[in-house]
Amino acid sequence: MHLYKVFISSVQKEFAKEREALFQHFRKDALLSGFFEPALFEKLPAHKLAPNEVYLDKVKQSDIFLVILGQEYGYEDENGKSPTEQEFDHARLHHIDCLAFIKGNNRLERNEKEKVFIRKVQDSLSYKRFETTEELINEVNSACVAFLKEKGLIQLTSFDESFHTTADISVLDPQKIDHFIGIARAKRGFPLPKGTEPEIVLGHLNMILGNKIANSALLAFARQPQQFFPTAITKCAHFHGLEVAKPIPDHKVFHGDVFEQVDQAVDFVLSKISVSVGTRDASNQAPIHYEIPRASVAEAIVNAVAHRDYTSKGSVQVMLFPNRLEVSNPGRLVPELSIAQLKSEHASYPTNPKLAECLYQVGYIERFGTGTGEIFRLSKEEGLYEPFIDLEEGFKVIIWRPSAQMSQIPDKYRTSTGQVSRQATGQAPLEITENEDLRSNDQITEYVGDHVTGQATGQVEEAIRRVLLVLFKEMKGSEIQDSLQLKHREYFRDNYLIPSIEAGYVSMTIPDKPNSPNQKYKLTRKGLTLKKKLERKP
Repeated sequence: MHLYKVFISSVQKEFAKEREALFQHFRKDALLSGFFEPALFEKLPAHKLAPNEVYLDKVKQSDIFLVILGQEYGYEDENGKSPTEQEFDHARLHHIDCLAFIKGNNRLERNEKEKVFIRKVQDSLSYKRFETTEELINEVNSACVAFLKEKGLIQLTSFDESFHTTADISVLDPQKIDHFIGIARAKRGFPLPKGTEPEIVLGHLNMILGNKIANSALLAFARQPQQFFPTAITKCAHFHGLEVAKPIPDHKVFHGDVFEQVDQAVDFVLSKISVSVGTRDASNQAPIHYEIPRASVAEAIVNAVAHRDYTSKGSVQVMLFPNRLEVSNPGRLVPELSIAQLKSEHASYPTNPKLAECLYQVGYIERFGTGTGEIFRLSKEEGLYEPFIDLEEGFKVIIWRPSAQMSQIPDKYRTSTGQVSRQATGQAPLEITENEDLRSNDQITEYVGDHVTGQATGQVEEAIRRVLLVLFKEMKGSEIQDSLQLKHREYFRDNYLIPSIEAGYVSMTIPDKPNSPNQKYKLTRKGLTLKKKLERKP
């Protein structure tokens, strides 16, 4: 049987203990010993060639290059490059699979050249951090098992593809499945018509086997997905400072299926960031422009929900700060991809393929392998700082807001060159403070509901302003919602439409039949007066 050769690279003196422990683990572990053969420079037989020729030749002959990075850069040759970096470059040159493990966090004091080397590695491939030798062995073990699975040498059924041991089709909501069909037919030409039996739909999606249904079906169509997966939730928080700190001005936990979570989380972010409303020169619908493109926000959140590790006790987290949006999930970057590849269109390796297929069918994913690249492209077009992907704990995407200043950006969020470039767009960088575009000297102070006080009052006022600026003549609720690029109907109704009506700025055209399918909304005289002020009309 073929043994995969693993070359272990690091500063020898700094990691003498870890190198020996890894070598012995590969030799003695019941699983790994049957597939891998480790190599350490200090254990190689004497050779007539120069040391650098020996280790570079050994790297070239390897199937996997495993590098450990820490505080020291190590011995430097006449060109100022350490053996470890030479080995890494040689492995990349010969397209050898690389695994990287970094000791400590960004607060650890390191040699300056080691810092630069670490940034170079981080920009090139996925990596894991560790503190102890035991943690290193566990991370290496997980990476090697993933390698074997990808090679088809061991069979491990993923969470997404596994069938739940107790749940059956009765826990699914037929209306959700029918709603999915309607959208998927319009978006992707889904072949099954509305009204198709749920068993047939799940069969088409490969989500059912006899009486058992796949975990992915529960996440997409169950009445209460959290009954089966309590941590399959999305937490959203809005902070006034640049770091996580209490009090938190607004915090929401979204439950429900994956589609509901995505919609609510995206709408949460859009309600907190600045927006400008254009003129109706081209159509009756005034164009909306958010300071971070809606597509970027949606891509980051969809990516987190689609690719997270659902076996983890962690959850998807969406955190908005004055200078950035952070979207993180308990997942990892697959070994086949590097951070550099994520910045453009790339091959797709979905962690949860069945779930990703559902999201694709209803248009949440446009094309596989384009999501993160789209975030980078849109940020460049908007003149924003380049986004950052952080793999320290799970998978985190950081999108910079127009108000971000270089002095506010920590070193760890800068590129391998030590800079975070503001993309050139031919125009001055935007410097929009939070909700600046819709602020006015005319405050909406009349509406203070039973549960709306303090900071929440300001949020309601902002939502009302947005409704007033897009509402034109008589419009259906769905038309107002679409104008604001919001997707979750209940979120829009509860946070935008109802406050506008209760404040007296918007009225129903059929007030005695509030749920009529012909119901439309219009501005009251009070609403028209304020709208003129907001639009700065005389």
